[in-house]
Amino acid sequence: MKNRNLVFALTAVVALLLAALVAGGVLWWRGSAHASPTAQAAAAPSAGGHAASGPATPAAERDGAKYKYVSLEKIIVMLRGKDGEPVSHYLAMDLVFKVREDEEKTVKEHLPLLRSVAVKSLSAYTMDKASLMSIDQFTADINRAFGDRYRHEQRDKPFAEAMISKLIIE
Repeated sequence: MKNRNLVFALTAVVALLLAALVAGGVLWWRGSAHASPTAQAAAAPSAGGHAASGPATPAAERDGAKYKYVSLEKIIVMLRGKDGEPVSHYLAMDLVFKVREDEEKTVKEHLPLLRSVAVKSLSAYTMDKASLMSIDQFTADINRAFGDRYRHEQRDKPFAEAMISKLIIE
């Protein structure tokens, strides 16, 4: 029994590290592959550990807005299995919202709504479908669900985009 618990714990740690590595790689790739050398230099941290003054992203350069990031952690849903499958599976996700500074308070007030929309969207997946999806596909689906909800309520979305900061499928 101790060996089984140890194997489970080690597997969970490896899965978490792998998910963090994949998420970090995706974020790095998105930042470096699409940014010009000028934007990369502007986004590089200064000696004090803060981003250099000026726009950090091409979007910020276009509209002059400054962005912040708001986290929504621990979204956990049970994935549907095949009929009669005795083992249950789950998906855990943390999101980060890219928010204009003037909309930060609004997004924080909307976090319960955003959690609800994410849970509804993610709970529709089966284990088979979720295990085959990429981070980009999950991100597109989540952003589509948020966009649909705000359009349904005839309100503007108070954030530029939702990004996945952690994804675990067990």
